Amino acid sequence: MATELAEPRALVVRITAEADLILVRQTLRSEAIAAGLGLVDQTKVVTAGSELARNILTYATGGRGDVRIEQVHAGERRGVRATFHDDGPGIEDIELAMRDGFSTRGSLGLGLPGSKRLVDEMTVTSARGTGTTVVIVKWKR
Repeated sequence: MATELAEPRALVVRITAEADLILVRQTLRSEAIAAGLGLVDQTKVVTAGSELARNILTYATGGRGDVRIEQVHAGERRGVRATFHDDGPGIEDIELAMRDGFSTRGSLGLGLPGSKRLVDEMTVTSARGTGTTVVIVKWKR
C-alpha cells in the first residue's frame, strides 16, 4: 500500500446524538466531492460512514465518540479518509465481528462487514475495555 498523506485540514464531528449522524453524512459527502469522488463512490463512503457513526451511538459507552474526516492522497490518487473513534467497551473478537450475521445486540449483523464492502480500505483496532477505532478510505476512481 502506498503512503497516504493527509491534506492539512481535517474536520472532526462529535457523535453524541442521532442528529449528529446528519452532520457526519453531510461532512463525508462534502469531503468526498472535494476529493473528486463520483456520485456512486460518494454514496458508498457516506453509507459506510453513517453505519459506523450509528455503531458509536449504539455500542460506545454513553453513545459518544467522534469522526475525523480528511482528504488524502498517495501519488496521483486522491480520496477521503474517515477515522471513527470511541472509548467504549471495545470489540472482543474483531474477526468474528467482521462476519456477516454476527451481532451482540440482535441486529442483522451487517454493519461492519457491509461497511467494509463499500470502501476501498478499512481497518478496525479494538480490544475489550479499550474502545474502538475504525478507519475507512475511499479512493477516486
